[in-house]
Amino acid sequence: MRVDLFDFDLPTDRIALRPARPRDAARLLHVRGKDALADLGVRDLPKLLRAGDVLVFNDTRVIPAQLEGQRGEARIGATLHKRIDLRRWQAFIRNAKRLRVGDLIDFGHDVTALAETRHDDGSFTLAFVGDEPVEVLLERAGRMPLPPYIAGKRPTDADDQRDYQTMFAARDGAVAAPTAALHFTPALLDALAQAGVAHETLTLHVGAGTFLPVKADNTQDHAMHAEWGRIDADVADRLNAARSRGGRIIAVGTTSLRLLESAAGEDTVIRPFAGDTSIFITPGYRFRAIDGLMTNFHLPRSTLFMLVSALMGLERMQVVYAHAIEQQYRFYSYGDASLLIP
Repeated sequence: MRVDLFDFDLPTDRIALRPARPRDAARLLHVRGKDALADLGVRDLPKLLRAGDVLVFNDTRVIPAQLEGQRGEARIGATLHKRIDLRRWQAFIRNAKRLRVGDLIDFGHDVTALAETRHDDGSFTLAFVGDEPVEVLLERAGRMPLPPYIAGKRPTDADDQRDYQTMFAARDGAVAAPTAALHFTPALLDALAQAGVAHETLTLHVGAGTFLPVKADNTQDHAMHAEWGRIDADVADRLNAARSRGGRIIAVGTTSLRLLESAAGEDTVIRPFAGDTSIFITPGYRFRAIDGLMTNFHLPRSTLFMLVSALMGLERMQVVYAHAIEQQYRFYSYGDASLLIP
């Protein structure tokens, strides 16, 4: 499909630079099939779901994956994208023209890395020097990797250490938060449980590639970056059992959705999964694992707007986003949410 079909005009003042406080005070746009759109709040979620439904959260934890360093006189910025092994990460590099394979980058705080390999997309494999775990090094030298549409408008600060992490964050490895889950609080989770709505977790370590623009003119020419994910066997079993009883599987965030769909076969059975996925969902895709999605509002021409258009239909989502803009919904990572039920 032509990428320009997924374009729309978004006023810059719709981009949220801070989250709602408290988290579950965010607005929620309920989109159910062709029904009238409903302007609600995240706290209304227990009334919108049914007993037996299951919400699926991503329990990845965002690491301080942005680094600033020196290679000689040149300033080098690095955003870690994907772990390769215990000491090596693939990273997007700022000022990459000043970096050569074999160069050492000094990130300060006794943290250095070797530019080991340059990839076709311009990224580098960085091999961190020494014996300390890379996570320890990042805690010393790294910064929270806010999305570029926020970081370009204000600096990262101490609030972001808390705000850009979900209540489910347990497994280090993401360089971007699964932002739909930022709206959840223990009180909201309790209210959902009282309504008979269960929840499960999986892990998808979100990479910085999620923010890359689609530069191709046609969706078939866009290459997705791979991300590592895991669904345990007992989680897959409980999700399949819930569905067999008539419950709906509602992915919280596009990351949860993409991993669930990667793990499901043509028979719609969700299987255990551990490995990379680069699934790219566009209109025409037949969903196998999920029955709905809670997600924030996404960028024009982005792979994520293509995904929600695949779930609900492009024309429907164009109407939904026009309504969201007119009604002053807040967009992107720190913005408001939508509940999409085909």
